[in-house]
Amino acid sequence: MDVAFVSEFGQGRRLFRWVDSCLTDCPVVQGQSDPLESTFCQRVVDGRFPELMPCVPDLPEANALSRRLQLTVGAHLSVPITLKNGDVFGTFCCYSLQPNHGLGERDLALMRAVAELVSHSIDDEREAKRHAIEARARIEHMLRSADGLRIVYQPIYNLIEERIVGYEALARFQHGPARGPDHWFAEAVACGLGPDLELKAIEIALGSLKRFPDRARVSINVSPETMLDHRLRSLLKPLPVQRIVLELTEHVATTCYAQIADALTPLRAQGMQLAVDDAGAGHSSFLHILSLSPDVIKLDIGLTRDIDRDPNRRFLATALIGFAASAGVKIVAEGVERQEELDTLKALGVQKAQGYYLGKPMTLDDALALA
Repeated sequence: MDVAFVSEFGQGRRLFRWVDSCLTDCPVVQGQSDPLESTFCQRVVDGRFPELMPCVPDLPEANALSRRLQLTVGAHLSVPITLKNGDVFGTFCCYSLQPNHGLGERDLALMRAVAELVSHSIDDEREAKRHAIEARARIEHMLRSADGLRIVYQPIYNLIEERIVGYEALARFQHGPARGPDHWFAEAVACGLGPDLELKAIEIALGSLKRFPDRARVSINVSPETMLDHRLRSLLKPLPVQRIVLELTEHVATTCYAQIADALTPLRAQGMQLAVDDAGAGHSSFLHILSLSPDVIKLDIGLTRDIDRDPNRRFLATALIGFAASAGVKIVAEGVERQEELDTLKALGVQKAQGYYLGKPMTLDDALALA
């Protein structure tokens, strides 16, 4: 066949969404449209024309329409594209300039199969768009809400001095579907509002900084994109940055290490610390460490969990602890949930840790009561 296309019906017109042709001067152009009522497609969908027409000149009405449209159509195949809700999206069509008496039901069956695949693709695309619109509306509502996002604080202990030396600020979402904060932030990133949501959480978290004792640092989670956002630097500028730890949370390698380092240099010169979160969770965390020379390396819960029972976890933790000691970097073990894990980490030389065994994330008032 010389021309094939997928068309979309709407507002009385036929829009050519996808076109393929071997003709040098194809009369069907992707993106163009024409009146629906004057088309072969409409007549096939409403039953006036058959789906299979091996020889259009033999069919008086079809031949007359071809002449009226000043379009040379020798053979024509067309099937509707029906979506799962029953609506007709448009048609999958192909035609040749010359009649083709070899066309038959097998060809029509193939057309129907392709049309079904196209309908599934369109349904998936529309569903994805619908989800994206709903997700953006949820995130925008969260950004406007005065009480939709709250911050809890998990204590970080110095195991040698047996005292709290800092808190990690963690976001909790009050409204909308019940799900973890990672899901919320991932959804925000997907709809282009990742930094906006992060900055709102950071602003709330650091709004309580002055209430903590001067010796306590507050750690906040920040993605590479937000680290490069000028709004973050504006937010941090009036604060005592020597009491703040920025935790790089991205689980994939970034191409912006040089820009991140440049953006953080003035803040680190004032005493702000940089931590790489989730060390040991994947290849990217090691790239973060090598590229940014952090002040703190946080051992991932996947590494600390059952470290007393798993020699491989101990071997990897020992390597990271040794590296940190050589590079002058502090280690914080995350996700400590049992005394045996804590004892093993202390024996390996870990001096700071956090986790449910030491203290669950808590409200600001409860955190201040421990400070």
